[in-house]
Amino acid sequence: MHILLTNDDGIFAPGLAAIYKKLTRLGRVSVVAPAESKSGASHSISFEPLMCDKVDLTGKFAGYSVNGSPADCVKLGIMELTDEKVDLVVSGMNHGANVGVNVYYSGTVAAAMEAAFFSIPSVALSVAYEEDTDFDTAAEYGLGVIEKLLPLSPGSVININVPMLSKGEPKGVKVVSQSTSGYHEHYTTQSDEHGQTLYQLGGGNHRDEKSACTDTVALFDGFITVTALHFDMTDHEVNQTLERITWHIGTREKTKD
Repeated sequence: MHILLTNDDGIFAPGLAAIYKKLTRLGRVSVVAPAESKSGASHSISFEPLMCDKVDLTGKFAGYSVNGSPADCVKLGIMELTDEKVDLVVSGMNHGANVGVNVYYSGTVAAAMEAAFFSIPSVALSVAYEEDTDFDTAAEYGLGVIEKLLPLSPGSVININVPMLSKGEPKGVKVVSQSTSGYHEHYTTQSDEHGQTLYQLGGGNHRDEKSACTDTVALFDGFITVTALHFDMTDHEVNQTLERITWHIGTREKTKD
């Protein structure tokens, strides 16, 4: 198996090295990752020329560093930088969970989605944020889930999140839906040296859920969460309603005064 590994924390992130080490058990791993952190980059891509450098982190891995987004890395990796067919794309391990509405902002998830555009199965892997995260143990849990999932169908996207390990071993694995209720967020203000007001986004826990079977709730309760995602954003039910509308739209003649 040939695995393309990327992330959004940057090529020097400890989570990337940790999951690389585990993934080598499954096959050959090619690393193509952003040169620096691109957290929150979502599915942005670059239209300016991309700089790509070979990087050899002695004792860890060798790969490509790209001055672009996670989606850029996957696209460039599949189309130009790998010399054989990619069987699986893994994005992570991200330092910080990607659950709920954060899935939409996540460069980690976007990289996995980019793989789906090429009909390649993918996994986005994250661990809940802690100052002293045990990436090696978190990666071991992540690998265990990935092994259970294989083989994945072409174009499938699986989002995996490992809970805070400082609270003990995960209680198990839950297959859950993505929460859409959002988080309690706020902005704090401060002034720079020129007196300009700056706004810093901050947040807390997720809002109350109508359902207990969501990724935010299960992760908070100490479970590894598994959620299948899809890049098709079409609301098929509403589309059917729109199709029943009789459309008579034409150019209106201008009325003379």
